[in-house]
Amino acid sequence: MSISAVASLRPVRGQCLRHATTGLLSVQVKSPAATVHLRAVVALRPEQKRHQSTSQTPQDKDSAPGKPQITFRQFAGRALGVSLRNLVVALSPRGIRQSYRESPGVTTLNVLLLLFTFVFSAVAIRAYINTFYNSQFSRYPEPVANTLRRAIYYTNIKPDPELALRYYKKAMEQCAEVGLDPFSDEVLGIRIQVAFWLEKINSHKAAIDVLESVLGDCRKWIDVMEQSVKDGKVDNEGRYVGDAQKAAAVEAASDGKTSKADNAATPAEPSETLWHKRERLLSKAISTSVKLGELYADEHVLNPDKSHTHLVWAVETSLKEFRRRKIEGPKPGEEKWLSPEELGGSMESLGRDYERRSQFQLAIPLFFQALRLCESPCHRAVIMNNLAAAFAQQPLYAAGTMEPSEGLKELLDASMPTTRKECLEAGLNWAQNAYVHAKDVTGDDRTPECDEACAVALCNWGDVAAMLGKTELAKKKYEQCIEMSNTMQFPEGVKQAQQGLARLMSGSLVKA
Repeated sequence: MSISAVASLRPVRGQCLRHATTGLLSVQVKSPAATVHLRAVVALRPEQKRHQSTSQTPQDKDSAPGKPQITFRQFAGRALGVSLRNLVVALSPRGIRQSYRESPGVTTLNVLLLLFTFVFSAVAIRAYINTFYNSQFSRYPEPVANTLRRAIYYTNIKPDPELALRYYKKAMEQCAEVGLDPFSDEVLGIRIQVAFWLEKINSHKAAIDVLESVLGDCRKWIDVMEQSVKDGKVDNEGRYVGDAQKAAAVEAASDGKTSKADNAATPAEPSETLWHKRERLLSKAISTSVKLGELYADEHVLNPDKSHTHLVWAVETSLKEFRRRKIEGPKPGEEKWLSPEELGGSMESLGRDYERRSQFQLAIPLFFQALRLCESPCHRAVIMNNLAAAFAQQPLYAAGTMEPSEGLKELLDASMPTTRKECLEAGLNWAQNAYVHAKDVTGDDRTPECDEACAVALCNWGDVAAMLGKTELAKKKYEQCIEMSNTMQFPEGVKQAQQGLARLMSGSLVKA
């Protein structure tokens, strides 16, 4: 006979999700003859109590409040903050010492790289500010300045002729919109900058057209102003006679456009006088004319007649203005006239033009005047070399031929050597002076121009010595020029000296 029993204990139905304190005990006793079921409600011990489940049902998840979402800006800010804090800790003396103890080599390399990064960043930021936020841009209204920054970017940083020209044109349009005087230094400066940029990209014809328009506008305004003075329309204060309306009308007739900036001028900020404006535009016209003379003489243009015309006009006008001021005295608003460097530069350019025309007797006095006005030690040596070359090429000159223009006769009235030998000896002396002068320049005044002047002087010295029949001296100077030019990587000096040495060996030089 066998008997089996099964017992079970479970919480009372309906109490599963709450704290259950009682349970239902079921006992089943089973035998072949009968089956007995026993049930009783009993109290649960603490370890048998069932608590509420912590798992969530789908309904609970839907009803639970969502977690706050973080934006990308917040994430980036927190990440940057953590990175900066870590960087500060790592760069603190304690952090560096600890890192150096753990890995000296890597720490030293990291510090050096960090210092290099700081220095490079400082240099880059300074270059950026000097390029795009210097005093040149601060003179313009902000819209014009921003456009010019883009133009300069596509001119120097990322060259793109089409975009650069577009922004230059836009800047000119904006200048007209904001009412800038078309004859102000700011507006004329943009036009001249465009011309230099066109020359830089080898568009010489377009550069000449721009400069010719600048020169023509300046000369036209000057002519109108001077005619107004003759007609008595300008008072002793350098302003137009009559009321403001008449003055504006006359100004519009000469300028072609009345400046809003002038109309807005107040007594606290008086506009410039007509004489001051004439002085400014005349100086701009002279410098533009000199530049045109150099462009017309360039190998890409080769128009010597126009080059000569512009250079002669620049020098004659400069001297004429000096004479007017000496006789009449300065007018209201006029300041110091051309600086010695500016006047000497125009004379030197005209002297080189006469030299290209083989009119050395006209070039030499101009070089003398330029030398007297030059203040740069290295460039003085260059002018001395020009004198040496001009004297060496000076042929016997018959008086009365190739006379200079009327405005230059007084300037070019200088005594010249009367024989070919005297010319060569003068050339030899000037070559020696150029070499000694360029060699003696030291300190901050010395520039690469001095080194090149030394090499050119040695070559000129050799040329003139060979013409005088001093073969050994000529050979020595040619060899010194070749050695010096190779040292300073001046290929043009090497080429000229080698050609002179070849002529010397072949006996093809013409002696005095």
